[in-house]
Amino acid sequence: MPTPTAPHKDLKWIGRSIPRVEDARLLRGLGRYIDDIVLPDMLHAAVLRSPHPHARIVAVDASAARRAPGVVAVVTGPEAADLVGPLPDNGPAPDKHVWRVLAADKVRFVGEGVAVVVAETRYQAEDACELIQVTYDVLDPIVDPVEAVQNPPGLVHEAMGTNIVYERTFTFGPVAQDFAEADLIVRDRLRYRRQTAHPLDTTGAVAEFDVGTGEMTVHTNSISATSAAFGAAASLGIPSNRLNLVPCIAGGSFGSKQFCWRSTVTAAMMAKLTGRPVKYVEDRLDHQLNGDQHGSDRYYDVELAVMRDGTFRSLRLDVVEDYGAYCQFGLGSHGNAIAQVTGPYAITSTEYHVQAVLTNKTQQGAYRGFGADAGNWALERIVDKAALELGMDRVEIRRRNLIPADAFPYTIPAGNLYDSGNYQAVLDHALERFDYAGWCEKREAMRAEGRHVGIGVVTANERSVYGATEFWFWFDNADVAVKTTSTPEGVNLNVDAAGNLTVTLYSTPFWGNSSDTVASMLVAEEFDVDPADVAVVHHGTKGGLPAAGPGGSRLTVMLAGAIRGASGKIKDKLRKITANTLEVDEDDLEWVDGGYQVRGVPERRRTVAELALAAHLVKTSLPEGMESGLDENFVYDHPYLTMPKDDRSDLGVWYPCVGNACHLVAVEVDPETGSVEILDYAAVHDSGTLVNPRSYDGQIVGGTAQGVATALSEELSFDAHGMPLPLTFWDYLMPTALDVPEVNIGHEETPSPLTAHGIKGGGEAGRLMAPGALSAAIDDALRDFDVRVTELPATPERIVGWISREGQV
Repeated sequence: MPTPTAPHKDLKWIGRSIPRVEDARLLRGLGRYIDDIVLPDMLHAAVLRSPHPHARIVAVDASAARRAPGVVAVVTGPEAADLVGPLPDNGPAPDKHVWRVLAADKVRFVGEGVAVVVAETRYQAEDACELIQVTYDVLDPIVDPVEAVQNPPGLVHEAMGTNIVYERTFTFGPVAQDFAEADLIVRDRLRYRRQTAHPLDTTGAVAEFDVGTGEMTVHTNSISATSAAFGAAASLGIPSNRLNLVPCIAGGSFGSKQFCWRSTVTAAMMAKLTGRPVKYVEDRLDHQLNGDQHGSDRYYDVELAVMRDGTFRSLRLDVVEDYGAYCQFGLGSHGNAIAQVTGPYAITSTEYHVQAVLTNKTQQGAYRGFGADAGNWALERIVDKAALELGMDRVEIRRRNLIPADAFPYTIPAGNLYDSGNYQAVLDHALERFDYAGWCEKREAMRAEGRHVGIGVVTANERSVYGATEFWFWFDNADVAVKTTSTPEGVNLNVDAAGNLTVTLYSTPFWGNSSDTVASMLVAEEFDVDPADVAVVHHGTKGGLPAAGPGGSRLTVMLAGAIRGASGKIKDKLRKITANTLEVDEDDLEWVDGGYQVRGVPERRRTVAELALAAHLVKTSLPEGMESGLDENFVYDHPYLTMPKDDRSDLGVWYPCVGNACHLVAVEVDPETGSVEILDYAAVHDSGTLVNPRSYDGQIVGGTAQGVATALSEELSFDAHGMPLPLTFWDYLMPTALDVPEVNIGHEETPSPLTAHGIKGGGEAGRLMAPGALSAAIDDALRDFDVRVTELPATPERIVGWISREGQV
């Protein structure tokens, strides 16, 4: 482990709640989103999509569409396969489950694209899509992942020879011994159903190809454009130095805009073909059904080995995951889960078996939480059941097993490191903020009135700042071509001749924690200026610095490291100029209030403005050999990563910045209708040093709202024939403001020893905790009916069904 970095003690801006610097633009409606971009002579694209979940494409007749008014070009799936290559795939055996911008041989889910039309207007393109005649040989759909393995009606990808895309058991520590010595083995079977992300705007791209130079420029709302560029270039057959992905504001992502490969390649393919700019923006149905960003869809068998005193010994998880038709992110969502598989508890061993199955559904993406949400829920469910079977208080069993504060940094059985924490303090703070004792009294009084009121509690972790090893540690070393270890984030910092600061970012121009605000606060902290005086610029991918984007709750941590590094290089140059002009030794200087001064002689100083003027315009004041100007790049890489063992009995450290939270909720359940009313909600989080508490509180509230949806309403379900059931927001039930409680938020701050200022990530705050808390509260409210929540969402229909099966109503 590297030498810990002591966080700053006297922070001026970090830790202050300030309005977002983006607000002046966005709240006035002056932001430039993807659909606001209009280029001269621009065409519009629409995609014809399959009505079948599984069918061979026999023929595509697009002749009528090509003659339709306004239509400039039509490309079918087989034609697209000649124009562009497969889309990037990080899954196992990608050559055997190839996914393309359009289906070439057969369709594998409802909504998969089979042709794209570009026309003078979107209306004309949509109308022309209806004129395309596709002949299908309809096949039996593979819908149930268990049946897809045990008794498959067919294969999603014949080249695979199976519907299992990956299967392996990982054993960390003395699992067999711990289970043999346990006093009790608690077992549960759980079902975590898929959701999808619905940001304010959908995924889109506007592409323009310069035939003369071979340059392709694509405006995109991808939140990881720099990472996406290499994959997009490969698919398009364009050298990466001829492709420029230009970021624009994204109206949220929640994982749905991680790479945006399909929209990027669609627009770029058609722009190159037609020689004119092309815009393609998903409509809302496209986004919901075909956006390549559905969330986890898991079947869990969980076992927890415990002692009579409530001490946890070992954890076994057997997970079957329904990945849908493709596997673009590989096993990444399980890497997220394993990074904190034992949660905040001192569990000594773990076994994790994963079976990844392909079915005729839309593939998964990086939906907020990316598998750690499901993992937290499964762990908290088995902990609650252990308390029930042991007759212990749910708070007490958690407290007894929390990792003690003096045990950090703490290595979990899987090998990942928890950098810091004080879990007992978080629990105590949450109990006090929620008034747990008071709510227990109120619950009993309400029950005496015949009301079904319950309290739920979870203590859970939030990993942040992923490492690249999780992309490949699933496989034996011999099967890994390149063992990647870098997940960099670069910035450029410039001080002009007037002393004004500009920071250039190479990821997205808008994400949950507000990149412009974060970057300006971090620069302001380094140079003792007002964040409002820092300019923030967003660079395209061509000629840019390495940047991996905001996925995995990493970007605040990574920007802090990069900005500190660039600032250090600028300050080093300023120190040398000061020493030269004042004719003193560099060691005699100290940084104070935005400038360097001689120790003990504060009147002998130079401000940044004075030094910047000299650096740019007074060459004779610079030390010999120093270049004019103040402009520095810095690429910050992962704060701490170690390699997995060859036998994968230890996966190394790949997600070391680990936060902690405790959520408590009180609910009332109507057993006749199954409705759940949230009466009170409290959340206490520890994500290290807070940068902007105001913004982070928004993350917690937003994440909790999505967690409420996971627990109670949102579900992307399919019927037995593979047809998606929720086609509108009438059926896909996102929570409204009336459904989401006011969250009573508190904070603890245990700085990370690994990062600049002690910051940890917190982008998935709330979503990782709320499903478990609400499940526990429903259990408690319905304890007279012997009901336990073992599948989500706990819809009114399911709740009534659970009660009915117990013969109570």
